[in-house]
Amino acid sequence: MGLKTQKIFLQILLIFVIFPSSLFRLERNTKMTTKAMQRGFKLILGSQSMARKRILAEMGYDYTIVTADIDEKAIRTEKPEDLVVALAEAKANEIISKLGGESQFAQDPQPTLLITADTVVVYKGVIREKPTTKEEAREFIKGYSGSHGGVVGSVLVRNLKTGVRRGGWDKAEVYFHEIPEQVIDDLVKLLKPLVLLTIEYRSREHSLF
Repeated sequence: MGLKTQKIFLQILLIFVIFPSSLFRLERNTKMTTKAMQRGFKLILGSQSMARKRILAEMGYDYTIVTADIDEKAIRTEKPEDLVVALAEAKANEIISKLGGESQFAQDPQPTLLITADTVVVYKGVIREKPTTKEEAREFIKGYSGSHGGVVGSVLVRNLKTGVRRGGWDKAEVYFHEIPEQVIDDLVKLLKPLVLLTIEYRSREHSLF
């Protein structure tokens, strides 16, 4: 899921968790988007991801960060699409518990929206998550050199005032040029948790795609 796609997807989800679904049967036009975005709400981002922070910043939203303390390795599914959805859901549940439950927000005059997400890479049929060592990061990047991998991402938005929730997943196939050893060394030194995200921010400089 590219940054532009994530922005559009998130915008749609924000609208649907703010407004009851009945309104969309009555008014199906661009005014709905304007109304939704003008309506006041508070945002909680359940992530430290640079890309997700960047998306919200570019959309002009102020937000608070609250991260989830979960064991992601304990959540396993056969399909990557199911995994990213399950992880986003688990993160949301843990953050809500940390904040004292949804009942804490029921009487607030403004809705509070919680955004959680997850991303994995699928390489040669194997699900790859965040590399845990420099050696593993190097192995991942070298494997992508001159090859390709699937990036599967999910987004979940929950309205903590009303309990309404909307989410989904998307997949993109990323193709790489040959990656020089020096570039691999530079990327590993950055110690970013998501290798593909690291490459994305350096791609223009090194022409990796």
